[in-house]
Amino acid sequence: MTATELGHALRRWRDRVSPGTAGLPSGGQRRAAGLRREELALLAGISVDYVTRLEQGRAANPSGQVVEALARALRLSGDERAYLFRRAGLVPPGPEMVPGHITPSVQRLLDRLVDTPVGVSDAAMTLLMANPMYAALLGDPSGRRGFERNGVWRNFMGAPTRVRHTPEERRAFEAGMVAELRATAARYPADRQLRCLIVELRAGSERFAELWDAGVVGRLEASSKTIEHPQVGLLTLDCDLLRVEGNDLHILVYSAEPGTEAAEKLELLSVVGTQSLVE
Repeated sequence: MTATELGHALRRWRDRVSPGTAGLPSGGQRRAAGLRREELALLAGISVDYVTRLEQGRAANPSGQVVEALARALRLSGDERAYLFRRAGLVPPGPEMVPGHITPSVQRLLDRLVDTPVGVSDAAMTLLMANPMYAALLGDPSGRRGFERNGVWRNFMGAPTRVRHTPEERRAFEAGMVAELRATAARYPADRQLRCLIVELRAGSERFAELWDAGVVGRLEASSKTIEHPQVGLLTLDCDLLRVEGNDLHILVYSAEPGTEAAEKLELLSVVGTQSLVE
């Protein structure tokens, strides 16, 4: 399992993914139809220099998180993802770990929802990917690292959010998140990252510790969400949680009834995008 083999695999897979397929602009002069290194780096959330060193065999030990991000960005199949992990000198995550793989079929579904805010999370509610409309609506998550990408951590540790809850909604939402996380922890008791998340949450949030110690188990239920956007103001949207049972993924979809003020604001967001927005 050499670094050269890892680099060859990354270059081969990068060459076969077109920018348009990955949701990136495809204009301008291009020597090849595939992704440029800087485009792969952007999609995977790592530096261009690191992508270059991986491909040239000068960085031989990427972390599991980096390999997972590269697999998602390159739209690898399950077998290809396992191959990439092994070429990186890592054991592919087994059934005892929270799955983080977005299958090509799920990715194709997401590609069709370009005008709809969509985010995909794993069973522990860690955000795996978000489309541009999700970023425009809720804030660009691309700069978040580690637990900053986890929805439970963000809600209980006081991270900024554009979602507005009434006190009753807040209590129900918190209880639902803890119930979902406890059920996930029961399914994946060997996942060290998940155990570390729970330890940090119990130490950092009295409210989380109270709910966790109460032993609630269940599923987080979707509902409407009121979002305060810095440019378009308040909008209340339907928030549907779609579960991909085989891969234990959560697809969060925001939508508005056609003809409503919320629908008009959502359409405006598709034009405004994330330009000049601050979270």
